Amino acid sequence: MIKNIKTWDRIFRVIAGIILLGWGVAGGPWWAYLGAILISTAAWGFCPLYWIVRR
Repeated sequence: MIKNIKTWDRIFRVIAGIILLGWGVAGGPWWAYLGAILISTAAWGFCPLYWIVRR
């Protein structure tokens, strides 16, 4: 799989994902669990949305 996320974007996604997941676990809104998507795309280095938009 081709990596399409830069290093700075991966760092931002991990930080934002941890904050959102923490908020969701602490009783925040249901959509805060979407932080898991940010963490997983940062771990893989591939974002399907970027791939679709660039085509």
